[in-house]
Amino acid sequence: MTVKIGVLALQGAVSEHIKSLQASGADAVGVKHAGDLESLDGLVLPGGESTTMRRLMDQYGLFETVRSFAERKPVFGTCAGLILMAKKIEGKKGPHLGLLDIDVKRNAFGRQVDSFEADLKIKHVSDHYDGVFIRAPYIKSASPDVEVLSTYEDHIVACRQGRFLTCAFHPELTDDLSLHRYFVHLVEETI
Repeated sequence: MTVKIGVLALQGAVSEHIKSLQASGADAVGVKHAGDLESLDGLVLPGGESTTMRRLMDQYGLFETVRSFAERKPVFGTCAGLILMAKKIEGKKGPHLGLLDIDVKRNAFGRQVDSFEADLKIKHVSDHYDGVFIRAPYIKSASPDVEVLSTYEDHIVACRQGRFLTCAFHPELTDDLSLHRYFVHLVEETI
């Protein structure tokens, strides 16, 4: 059975995520309206600017629907999506979706001009993964329930907690499908 995974289509590299999910064996679509979530098995929250994404989610009536969806189904947050999923965000009062027991620092690796690529080892996924970091956050700390999947310079940059997966970099901007495949398998295991 082919799983159907949505990509929140408010900001970020939506089409690149859709292509990577399709190449990983999933049916993938963009999500712009609350009703788009009804037939989905999983959801990707892409990169972008977390505060803007939150404002757009509120404006389009998606915030509560996405939070309700996450109570039952897998969610994969990349870069800004990671920030949307965190329960604690440095310098911000309260979380956005508050799904993952992690404490996050925004723009932790610097500004746009400080973007870089790094060879990462990602547990369960790859020994050599090309991580593309653009204004990337990192995870300052995680609860014992969170499985750390990858670190860079002693900072957590990918983790999983149950049906929630997240990374600080942009897997949709590489040709390596292994992280998208991992999420597709996670979604398959939950249906």
